[in-house]
Order: sequence, then structure tokens, then C-alpha cells
Amino acid sequence: MTKGIAMLAAGGTGGHLFPAEALAHELKAMGFSVHLVTDSRAERYAGRFPADEIHVVSSATIGSKNPVKVAASLWTLWSGIREAKRLLQRVKPQVVVGFGGYPTVPPLLAATKLRIPSMVHEQNAVMGRANRMLAGRVMAIAGGFLPETGGSYSAKTVTTGNPVRPAVLEAAQTPYTPSRAGETFRLVVFGGSQGAQFFSKALPAAIERLPEPLRQRLHLTQQARPEDLDGVRSAVAKLSLSGEISPFFTDMAERIGAAHLVICRSGASTVSEVAVIGRPSILVPYPYALDHDQAANAAALAANGGAQVIAQAELSPDRLASILSQAMEDPEGLADRAARARATGRPDAARLLAAMVEAIAGGSPIKEFKERRS
Repeated sequence: MTKGIAMLAAGGTGGHLFPAEALAHELKAMGFSVHLVTDSRAERYAGRFPADEIHVVSSATIGSKNPVKVAASLWTLWSGIREAKRLLQRVKPQVVVGFGGYPTVPPLLAATKLRIPSMVHEQNAVMGRANRMLAGRVMAIAGGFLPETGGSYSAKTVTTGNPVRPAVLEAAQTPYTPSRAGETFRLVVFGGSQGAQFFSKALPAAIERLPEPLRQRLHLTQQARPEDLDGVRSAVAKLSLSGEISPFFTDMAERIGAAHLVICRSGASTVSEVAVIGRPSILVPYPYALDHDQAANAAALAANGGAQVIAQAELSPDRLASILSQAMEDPEGLADRAARARATGRPDAARLLAAMVEAIAGGSPIKEFKERRS
């Protein structure tokens, strides 16, 4: 017998959808029916999302200073709230959970108006704008890195960690095996939809500066934007490197699991997945993130020695080549960083978050949930 419907709302990027997907698997196993509210960007991820139904509701980002654009965005949001209210009245979910991004605002605001139990999950160490708008209205806040003390909403905040997908948990079963002299060294590089451009230029230039014996060991997996794809593939071909360059990898968790070193941005889901799998990484926070949340996320993993954090402005091709050379010639050091990364991982985050959702859906005050957990 079903426990009812849990409606998950998430912006249409991997950073928002991956933790929602992980929670959806857990909730389905507990007996909930799961619905997803998102935007059109989610289409490439939708095939793997275990939702019984997927809904698209109007929403907009309020980021412009142009009053005409602001007015248009507010009108779209207002229309989205009306759409979401009709949707919730028809579906009748027991709980609504938001994962950030502006597509979460209409369904969560509608849920609070209809007095449907609601909560948000914040992946980052710094709360995003959409979740900040909702934090005062929802019953509870789950955090990937948010502390349970000292914040404005600490009384209703639970640090669950960031849920990771089943594919990540599967990849975590593979132990880290160092690459020694003369052996293939698998390097995985990715940067998300906004952050990959820098790596498309920096990585080939850095690899070109490596000593030939090290370069011959490399097997490169690199994410590149469609507009950068030909340039990166051409540069890699000139260097006679083996590997795969693509705008999107459906098996990225498996590729991280096979990596000897990961170079990437430090979005919350990325940091959490690299930690759970337990791989050494070089984290390059996206410098244009509005709240500098990526720098805070990276610091959480680096504090335990699981990652090296370098600002993009400081990462010249020469320096990156030097870092790669040192890493490839220090297999024991990388193995130690892998173990330290794994020690910070939260593989049970989806289970804890699902228990929190179940409690909120059942009407339990968040204070009681926190007391039971401790």
C-alpha cells in the first residue's frame, strides 16, 4: 500500500536533479509515489528519474535590473504559482520537497499557501537565492553542508549531507588503486554546463607541457561544451592522447570511480559524489557563482585533506602541468587523498533525508525528528 505522494521540485540542472533523483529512489523503496516538478532543461535527465509523473510549471529567474524584465519575471512567477496550486489540488501530495532553482518557487509557495507539509534541501554550504526565498515559509530545511547551529533557521535545519544516486553508490564499491610508473593514468575532467569552458582551453595546454613519458600514460575523459568540442578534440588528437571528449556523459559516476585523479568544479553534488566514491581531486571553484558557494563547498572537502583547491585565476597551464606531474609521480599521496575524501563522504544521506521527508509528511514537528535522530 502506498504511503501517498511525495512531490519533488527541482531546477533542471544536474546539481539540483541528482540529489532529488537519489531521494526519489529511496522514497519509492519506502512505498511513496513520486512526482517531479521541474523545467524543460530536465529532459536529458528525465529518463533516469524514477518519477511516476513529471510536471512542468512556469517559473522565471529574477536576476535582471531592467524593470521591464523584472515585471515580466514576476508575472511568470505569479502565473506559475497559480499553475502549481491547481496541480497540487489535483495531485494531493502528502509532502512537497524543493531542491533549489527557481522552478521550485511556485510549487513550494503554493504548498505553503495550501498548508501542505513542505521542506527544502540546500546542497551548498551557502544557501541559494530560491531556497532563501522559501526558508522562512517551509517546515524544515535539510542541508548538504549547512550547519545546524548559528544560522537564522538553525532550529529547523538538519545536516543530512547530499543524497547521491545509486550509480554513485555502486561506483563507491570500487576501491582506489594507484597508478604507478609506466601504468595508465586515468584523468577525469568536467565542469558542468557553465564551468567547462575554462578546462577546454587549460587542460590541452597543460598536457602539452608534460614530459613525454607522463603524457603517454594519460587516458583523458573530459566534458566540453558543444561549441568547444571540435577544438578540444583537435588539441587532444595532436597530442596523440587516448580518451573520450563529450558534452555529456551518462556514466560519469562510473568514470569517476575508474579515475586516478579528478579535476572539476566544486558544485555541491560534484563534491559530494567525489567524496562518496573516494577519489583524489583538484577542485577549481567556479569564480562567477553568485554566492561563492563553490568555494565554500570545496573548503569542506579540502579541510580533511581529500582535495586540493586552486582558484581559477591562479591556474595557468604551467602550474596545472606542474600539479599533474607531481600527482602522477606520487601514487601513494593520491591514495592517501582518496582515503581522506572517502572519509568525508555521506553515503547514507538519501536514507536520512527520506526519513526526514517521511516525518514531515506525517505531521511530526522538525524538533521531534531532530531529538529522535540524536
